[in-house]
Amino acid sequence: MDSTVTSADSGRGGRRFDVCNGDADGLCAVVQWRLHEPADAVLVTGLKREIGLLERVPAGAGDEVLVCDLSMERNRPALLALLARGARVRYFDHHAVREVPDHPALEAHIDLGSGVCTSVLVDRHLGGRFRAWAVVGAFGDNLGGLARRLAGQIGLDREQCDLLRMLGEAINYNAYGDDESDVRIPPAQLYPQLARYRDPLEFVRREPIAREIDALRRADLAQARREAPWWEGEAGAVYLLADAPWSRRVIGSLANELAVAQPRRAHAVAKRDRRGALVVSVRAPLEAPAGADALCRRFGGAGRASAAGIDGLPENRLDEFVDAFASMRWDARPQAGAGGSTGGSDR
Repeated sequence: MDSTVTSADSGRGGRRFDVCNGDADGLCAVVQWRLHEPADAVLVTGLKREIGLLERVPAGAGDEVLVCDLSMERNRPALLALLARGARVRYFDHHAVREVPDHPALEAHIDLGSGVCTSVLVDRHLGGRFRAWAVVGAFGDNLGGLARRLAGQIGLDREQCDLLRMLGEAINYNAYGDDESDVRIPPAQLYPQLARYRDPLEFVRREPIAREIDALRRADLAQARREAPWWEGEAGAVYLLADAPWSRRVIGSLANELAVAQPRRAHAVAKRDRRGALVVSVRAPLEAPAGADALCRRFGGAGRASAAGIDGLPENRLDEFVDAFASMRWDARPQAGAGGSTGGSDR
């Protein structure tokens, strides 16, 4: 959905738009940027699987667009249209992309490494000024080891680290659903509450919404843990959930929890949608975190090397998907990531 945070008049003749995925990584990336550069902006965000958000942005000459944690591949036509209309675009992302456009009005920070997330890319660019928010984003993106290393760099103790993990996992969980009626609070309404705080620990202490989301997440996970695998083998396990509000919310959290509990195995969590097709979340083994995107692309999906998904898998192709999943050879080699920014793009 589109949500106007403020008037969006930058005072310099142009408008500003902040566009991001509604999960923890996307929201925490934008929070960091706006703490660094306060400005009125129009926030354009949505639920986890609302990827094609750039087409909703009416920016043109003199306008500035910040994009965080959205697949450039999926948004390429809309990105090119924005650039053609004269908008300037700053883009932070870690999803697979075949080619980054070379345009003087595009500043791209793209890193495809399996051990990085968008919040960390913004943290790098800002020199760690709001690193606690990057910790939240990394925890939400199931990068626990990275999140703890960042937390240690700013002197957070174990209890503080646990609170930021709770917050990151809660924000991420809150982005899953078929529509906004499924979630505790729409991401566009959650963002302005987050953005009021330079310190996410202060947000947790002062705002009850964090623990409310966490309580709902824990209840949904308790129900999900009662489900037996639909298929299980040496490669990992595939779960098939019925379509219900709890399964729509918990599909990503369950996949992440399974990945952490069994880091040498891959996992896929599928649920039926209201049309009878399947929504699938795939996690590569944490100890071999590459291949999830390649697997999902074979079935019309997308994502990252370590975590990817399919939005509309016909149920009659489930056996074909399981066969492909079972025969995967997950890649433990670290992926090459892009370096620092230039006026054009990171490659």
